[in-house]
Amino acid sequence: MFFENVKLALKAMKGNKMRTILSLLGIIIGVASVITILNLGNSATGSITSSISSSGYNILYLSPGSGSRNTDTFNELFGQTLTENFEEIDTVMPTVSSSTRIRQGNEITSCQIMGVETDYGNNMDCELEYGSWFDYTDNIFKRQVVVLGSEIAESLFPACDAVGNYVSIFRNQSKRYLVVGVLAEKDSTLSTSYNTSIFIPYNTFAQRFQNVSSVGTYVITVAEGYDPVKVTDKLTEYLDNLVGSDNYSLMSSASLAEMASSITGTLSSFLAAIGGISLLVGGIGIMNIMLVSVAERTKEIGIRKALGAPPRIIKGQFLTEAITLTLTGGILGIGLGIGISRIVTGMAGWTFSVSLSACILSVAFSMAIGVFFGLYPAAKAAKMDPIESLNYE
Repeated sequence: MFFENVKLALKAMKGNKMRTILSLLGIIIGVASVITILNLGNSATGSITSSISSSGYNILYLSPGSGSRNTDTFNELFGQTLTENFEEIDTVMPTVSSSTRIRQGNEITSCQIMGVETDYGNNMDCELEYGSWFDYTDNIFKRQVVVLGSEIAESLFPACDAVGNYVSIFRNQSKRYLVVGVLAEKDSTLSTSYNTSIFIPYNTFAQRFQNVSSVGTYVITVAEGYDPVKVTDKLTEYLDNLVGSDNYSLMSSASLAEMASSITGTLSSFLAAIGGISLLVGGIGIMNIMLVSVAERTKEIGIRKALGAPPRIIKGQFLTEAITLTLTGGILGIGLGIGISRIVTGMAGWTFSVSLSACILSVAFSMAIGVFFGLYPAAKAAKMDPIESLNYE
């Protein structure tokens, strides 16, 4: 009986194509809106999270504030204190940085200069295009050696390999530094633009380039197997008790990615709820069309009742027709929504992502609308008097 009702519903839809199309438009637009919004939300979240995570998902950046208390606490030995107190922390690398100018011959360019320890390049996955990273003795003896970012090397040495040549780095006066390595191109992180930065030994920076008494930023790597977000929360509590919440800043890619995911998810849900309103409007249109259909087929209803069809059969017929209408609109809306979201994500350069749960929910919601808004017309048809129906003009 169910499949027979579906055939009757499809026949009725085919019999008046224009009315069927107009009835479906509200459902199609509503479902397509919801699917598009949720797919775009998923794609945007994935792209943002991927972009943030590429800068080092397991890396935290701790920057001390100013003040004598911080100078006493945040020294070069503070990293050892953290690794001793937190098994979740793998390494802590103190860094200092400043802006400067660098010259080679007649070429002068501005850049960020960073004082880092010997293991910085390895821990931050810095691949070298040429040469090597400075070693432990370079840092101990405060040697004037430098590793150049790819864009800096290209700017200063466009026609030759920079390794083995000297550059002049400006502070109050220019000093000559030996180029020992050139970085391969690398994406920027939360604190460093590698391609436009240069790197010198930490002790060289702190005692020869610029006298500094405290660490600028600690680059902290989280040990494998631990959640960076939970480590960030635990470290925040520790630092609040140690120096107070106003005396440092702590950033992590993982926390930013989680925050971005939460914001885009909330926004997508809100916009999808607004898009869902058009589904309700479409449902009202379905009810209106079904009432017209009941009125047009009054004699048919009378004949079926006269032949012994019980009210539940009549009710089931028109309810199935309403569900078939909304289900068809839901499927077409899903196809349209996926198509639109694919085009938009392609134009935006995001990774295309389909929300399977949104598709299932849209189909279920479409069927629910068919039941809700088709119930009254179906009940009205079931209650018709067969004699009055047969005499209906």
